[in-house]
Amino acid sequence: MFTYTELVLAGLIALVTTLVLTYPVKWLSIKLGAVDFPSHRKIHTKVTPRLGGIAIFFGALAGAIYLQPSHPHLPEIFLGAIVILITGILDDRYNIRPVVKLTGQLLAASFLISSGLIIEKLTLPFIGTVELGFISVFVTVLWIVGVTNAINLIDGLDGLATGVTTIALISIFAMAIIDSQILVAYLCISIIGANVGFLFHNFYPAKIYMGDTGSNFLGYMIACVSMLGLFKNIALFSFIIPVIVLAVPIFDTLFAIVRRAYNKENIMMADNKHIHYQLLRAGYSHRTTVLIIYGFSALFGLMAILLSNASIVINLVVTLFLLALFQLFAEMIGIVIGGKQPLLETLRKLVNKGSRNR
Repeated sequence: MFTYTELVLAGLIALVTTLVLTYPVKWLSIKLGAVDFPSHRKIHTKVTPRLGGIAIFFGALAGAIYLQPSHPHLPEIFLGAIVILITGILDDRYNIRPVVKLTGQLLAASFLISSGLIIEKLTLPFIGTVELGFISVFVTVLWIVGVTNAINLIDGLDGLATGVTTIALISIFAMAIIDSQILVAYLCISIIGANVGFLFHNFYPAKIYMGDTGSNFLGYMIACVSMLGLFKNIALFSFIIPVIVLAVPIFDTLFAIVRRAYNKENIMMADNKHIHYQLLRAGYSHRTTVLIIYGFSALFGLMAILLSNASIVINLVVTLFLLALFQLFAEMIGIVIGGKQPLLETLRKLVNKGSRNR
């Protein structure tokens, strides 16, 4: 059984390790030419190193080594993380094709499946536990690849992916403590500490980016810890708890797919119409945009915690509130179907008009 002192020390070890390692990683990124150049689609205006995920990985590893967790699935989780890390490094340096990145993600997923870490069942309201049977492997792969890419796609502003994943992990960590899920708590606190250490370098104005190395690693690890913890929960609405925790990146990704398909665009091609770009166009500053998305992430995380161990009445109340949040979130994103204007852009114009009238 863990003690809170051990958890705090592990988080601090991960934080300090990442904070210190990021300095040589910056030098290595520049030396290898793994840098992010400004372009019409990007916000930054100067060349920025982008191998920060290496520092996050080793920081999280240092925290985990201190805690020395033990679990049958750990070797395969670690092997998958190594594959994801290498794939991310290659992409940050050489901009490899999407199919190559997908291959790396599928290979990592295959390690987990071979170890028996599979989403075998879901708990549905008013129905109970539903065994997935032969589609469990497909659902598992879809979850791992989907979450990994969702975190990758939201990594568009300084400190955004770092903060959003930290908030999601804090939510999962809280539920792990409540349910006494030791391994999940160990992994979460190690990654949280590493993220906080990296945020010192990554918050606006960022001195280094985590790159695909970091976003893919964080997405993969969140997918893993949710499979170890959240999908094992037998509470009433547990089948949507992992989705709620990651609502911001997941729904931003889904809306991006719908938007690109509707506009007859390649769904694999990056664009500048994600939620963070919409908020910037609405007139919010870089820092304020990131903080707004942090706020939404924290709200969804809190709702997930409430849903995880609540009565049916509280579940229904929270669900209604979540539906309202999802609606607002969708309007904020402004899916750009049929030329619709994002809600926040309209609100911004009304505020500005009122100010001029005064």
